[in-house]
Parts: sequence; C-alpha cells; structure tokens
Amino acid sequence: MKDSEISSDYELNTGHAIVRTFQKIDYSAVPAVLVANHGPFCWGPDAGAAAHNAAILEAVARMANFTLRINEEAEAVGRALHDKHYLRKHGVNAYYGQAKEKK
Repeated sequence: MKDSEISSDYELNTGHAIVRTFQKIDYSAVPAVLVANHGPFCWGPDAGAAAHNAAILEAVARMANFTLRINEEAEAVGRALHDKHYLRKHGVNAYYGQAKEKK
C-alpha cells in the first residue's frame, strides 16, 4: 500500500488492496490472503467455512515457516508443478482426489 493509503482511511484502503489483488483471481478458489506487515484475511460462504479456511492458512504458513527454517534457500514451486497439482484436482479435466458431488 502507498503511504497515502496508509495515512488516510487505512482500513478501507486495506480492503481496496485486497480487491485489487483478486481482480484476476477466483476468490472462491483462493479463500484467503496474507496482507504484508498485517495479517491474514479469510472468507467463505459462511462463518464456519471462513474459520476453516483460516485454520488451513495457518497450517500452510506453519509448513512454509518450517521449510524456510530447515533450508533458508528454499524457493517457491515452479508454475508448471503448481498448475499440475492444482488443476489435476480442481481443473476442468480434474482426475485426482474425491469425486465431485453431483448437483
């Protein structure tokens, strides 16, 4: 956030920063965000789902912390592997994991 956004309407501008971040991201597929130098924001269709997403975010952050403590030079996974893991379970042609519920 810009200094001007912090000094004026900080809370509102934090929300605007989150909205800008998710302009090209499906917020339902990524139900949490870490705001730099602030903390997490999580959401879901109801309070229980938002709390569940917060617990998942905490577990992932804990794993990331352990990874960096074990190997300070650890790097993020590459895009190809990231997409493979995500799309095989959540993509249009998903084939991994539990069968999707029929509506």
